[in-house]
Amino acid sequence: MDPHAGSAPDLLDALESEAIHIIREVVAELERPALLFSGGKDSVVMLHLAAKALWPTRLPFPVVHVDTGHNFPEVLAFRDATVERFGVDLVVARVQDYLDDGRLRERADGTRNPLQTLPLLDAIEERRFDGVFGGGRRDEDKARAKERVVSLRDSFGQWDPKNQRPELWRLYNTRHRPGEHVRVFPLSNWTELDVWRYVAREGIELPPLYYAHEREVFERDGMLLTPSPWTAPRAGEPVGTRTVRYRTVGDMSCTGAVPSQARDVQAVITEVATTTVTERGATRADDRLSEAAMEDRKKEGYF
Repeated sequence: MDPHAGSAPDLLDALESEAIHIIREVVAELERPALLFSGGKDSVVMLHLAAKALWPTRLPFPVVHVDTGHNFPEVLAFRDATVERFGVDLVVARVQDYLDDGRLRERADGTRNPLQTLPLLDAIEERRFDGVFGGGRRDEDKARAKERVVSLRDSFGQWDPKNQRPELWRLYNTRHRPGEHVRVFPLSNWTELDVWRYVAREGIELPPLYYAHEREVFERDGMLLTPSPWTAPRAGEPVGTRTVRYRTVGDMSCTGAVPSQARDVQAVITEVATTTVTERGATRADDRLSEAAMEDRKKEGYF
C-alpha cells in the first residue's frame, strides 16, 4: 500500500503502521538502540510511536539529546518533563563540554548546530549504540530525501550517499560490522503536514513555541530571531514585539520564527497546508550556508 494514497485518516493509519513496523523490526534485530530526542515535534512524535509500538512494556532503550547550550529554555523544560512522563532514561551530550576542554571551537558565526556531530558520535561510541532512531523526514531537505529508512554509518559515523542498501518491499537491512551502526528514520515518508495531522489526531503535547505567541524578535537575513546572549541584534536590527511561532525549535542562534496567528493545532494545520517552503528552509540559518550544507554535515556524521 502506498503510504500517501487515500484519505487523510487512511494516510495517517498507513504512516503510523509503517513507522511502528520499522521500530519493532529494529528493536528485534539490534542489541543497543537509542532514540534521538530534542523535545522538538518530530522527536516527540517518534517517542509517541515507539511507546505505541512496544506497549505495554517500558521503552527498552534510552533517549539521547545533543545539547548545543543554545537551546530554547522552554524546549529543555518540555524535554525533561516528557522524559519523566514516559519513564525513559535520558543521555545528554553537551557541546559546551567540548568547547570547555578544547575538543571543539566556537564558530565565527556563533552557530553551534554543526558542532553537534562530534558529541553525538562520541555518545554512540561510548554507549555502544548499534542503532539510532532519528526524526528526519525526506521532505525537509534534498540530502534527507536521498537517505534510506535504515542508513548504514561506517566506523567513523560517516554516511556515503553512493553506498546505500535497497529497501524493496519494505525489507530493512540492519546488519553492520563491529564499529559500524545504523541510523533509522521511521518518519522518512511523512511530511510536515502529516506530522501535524497526527499530533492533532493523537492529542500529542508539544512545546508552546510551536504555537503563535507574542515575542520580542529582530530581523536578520530574512529571518526573525529572538534576542538572547547568543543572538544579540546588530546595528540597524531593531527589536520589536510580534506574534510569531516556530516551525522548528533547534539552536536559538540559527533558528528563526515565522509571523503567525496559529494559536492551536488546527490553525497550524491550515497554515502548513498552504506553505510552499519546508520548515528547515524557512527557519534554519545553518541550512542556508550552501546548497549542500545538510549533505556535507550528514556525510560527517550529523543527524
